[in-house]
Amino acid sequence: VKDLAMDDLILAIDLGTSGPKVALVTPQGHVQACEIGETGVSILPGGGAEQNPDDWWQAIKSTTQRLLANSAVPPERITAVGCTAQWSGTVAVAENGRHLMNAIIWMDSRGAPYVHQITNGPVKLEGYGVNKMLPWLRLTGGLPVRSGKDPIAHILYIKHHHPDIYQQTYKFLEPKDYLNLKLTGKFAASFDSITLHWLTDNRDIHQVRYNDRLIHFSTIDRAKLPELKQAVDVLGPLTRAAAQELGLLPGIPVVMGTPDLQSAALGSGALRDFQPHLYVGTSSWLTCHVPYKKTDIFHNMASLPSAIPGKYFIANEQETAGACLSFLRDNILYPNDALARETHIPNVYPVFDQIVEQVPAGSGRLIFTPWLHGERTPVEDRHVRGGFHNVSLSATRSHFIRAVFEGVAYNSRWLLGYVEKFVGRRLDDIHFIGGGANSNIWCQIHADVLNRRIKQVQDPVQANARGVGLLTAVALGLSTFDTIGDGVPIAHTYEPNPANRPLYDQLFAEYLNIYQQNKRMYARLNG
Repeated sequence: VKDLAMDDLILAIDLGTSGPKVALVTPQGHVQACEIGETGVSILPGGGAEQNPDDWWQAIKSTTQRLLANSAVPPERITAVGCTAQWSGTVAVAENGRHLMNAIIWMDSRGAPYVHQITNGPVKLEGYGVNKMLPWLRLTGGLPVRSGKDPIAHILYIKHHHPDIYQQTYKFLEPKDYLNLKLTGKFAASFDSITLHWLTDNRDIHQVRYNDRLIHFSTIDRAKLPELKQAVDVLGPLTRAAAQELGLLPGIPVVMGTPDLQSAALGSGALRDFQPHLYVGTSSWLTCHVPYKKTDIFHNMASLPSAIPGKYFIANEQETAGACLSFLRDNILYPNDALARETHIPNVYPVFDQIVEQVPAGSGRLIFTPWLHGERTPVEDRHVRGGFHNVSLSATRSHFIRAVFEGVAYNSRWLLGYVEKFVGRRLDDIHFIGGGANSNIWCQIHADVLNRRIKQVQDPVQANARGVGLLTAVALGLSTFDTIGDGVPIAHTYEPNPANRPLYDQLFAEYLNIYQQNKRMYARLNG
């Protein structure tokens, strides 16, 4: 393997739910070029959500080839590969490396009944048998979520509904680890990617290992789980076959990499303990690194292994954030306003921004709840659904659009309160990344609703690719975790507008009331 030099480039692959981003990243974290691909999601009856791994690989191939052609970078300058990907997904893979069915992704809840079975017990707390809850919390820091959206639930769903596929499976892999298999031919998971299987002892953050007692609880075969490595380990050289498909040189190192929450933390520049970042993409989260292992079972949060060796981060996720804008764009018809001036607007989001900027704060007291596919944090409730509340005859489409922006921000504020309780301190200077951070007005709305200073990271959509590029640079000795955060540029800082504080306090209180007063109705309708 050729030694890397500081002028070499890293190929960073970021597989999101909507498709891959493939970027050329310098060891200092500068994204020189980036291309975006698309993949579809199959939403199935009963809470199913799947993607075809062949679609992932084809999109990565075509996007990488387009990146190399458009950037005119010779393959010789690309001397390492690192992957990040959507977390909490499952690919059943045969020993020859062939996937046996569609990937079950993070939105899928069909395994919920089987999680209920394996976590049951004679004495219950929050729905869990205490005799099982205590070992799970002590060893892993968390619990299999009862909504059935973790890989442990996916595997149990396959075991019960597709027993033939379960028997044929050599290893169950996370999406990131499946991509690594395609690149190197090696089956492995990282300490961080395996966490949501809830089968590892995470008490020694430097030596994460499977635990026999938890595997017994799970009823999953130990042999079907991959070996474990650190995120900064080199998994192996790029195979000749993968190199030919991507247009790269064979033999360059492929680093283990990390899931999307962890790579986003690196790419946001918020690496120090208690330094927060907010991500708004298809889903959203608000998190920071912490120096300790801790769990809040009542609000579905725990400090779990991060990509940085020896560190934890607070794991939480809200199911639909930017996806609410996609829903608005694709599922709601528009009357005569700026959106209707053309029959097709290739990128509608800047138009959304223009409209929202013209609507007063509070959207005429119209409230949108963004729970379009259930919720994970700070409540775990797969039955809850979204909606517009307090609609009157004076409401216009512009009010509805701004209400969506504000509703996602209310959800961020809901989560922020519990994250701050978790760490025992106020969090400010929140680094904002993801596609939502491209919107200046959404940055300001978050500053106003959260009453916190928001730091808009430059090129926020590329945070994950930047993060895994920086991780790869550290893994290969070209940088250190102590320095990479300072090199991530901030585009703009947004201060809260005190004039909007009373209104947003009132609307946020009612936002919480909407959930509390209607959660039983949602359970009846969607249970």
